[in-house]
Amino acid sequence: MGLVQVATNTVTSAVASVTLIGIDSDDVYMVAVNNFIPVNNDVSAYMRITKSGTADSTSNYDRAYKDLKAYTTFSNNSSTNEDKINFGNVGTAGSEGVNSIIHLYNFNSSSEYSFGTQEDTTLNSAQQHRGQQGGFVHTVQSSSDGLFFYMASGNIASGTFTLYRVV
Repeated sequence: MGLVQVATNTVTSAVASVTLIGIDSDDVYMVAVNNFIPVNNDVSAYMRITKSGTADSTSNYDRAYKDLKAYTTFSNNSSTNEDKINFGNVGTAGSEGVNSIIHLYNFNSSSEYSFGTQEDTTLNSAQQHRGQQGGFVHTVQSSSDGLFFYMASGNIASGTFTLYRVV
């Protein structure tokens, strides 16, 4: 098994969002997110699925995950009918931000729900580390072509976002 790079975007100066598109086959795809950091402190980092290159903001995102926290006990979390996928609050100091590996399934299918699994690690604005393991589903039967990343407020200060096709 290997990876073929489809698209990448490295943020070196503040931008409002990052869009990775290029899913055009029934293969499994993987996204690597490195140092997804906001301009503003203590702000949520978000993701949406794209349809024809445009982020879908409908309330069709369901998610469940295990939250492993270095500063307290673990928790089980879930959400349904949300308009985005929330990575959690991050900040601007030091190495705060999101790092993630996301596997994408059924994205090219027009008759199946697009879904994914996530492994995230974040360092929040209080310098507390946590990891998340789980998955999400976009409950819309139409093809998806990528992902859209943004912050709850302000811009993305830095980060590298890379889309791969798994071969």
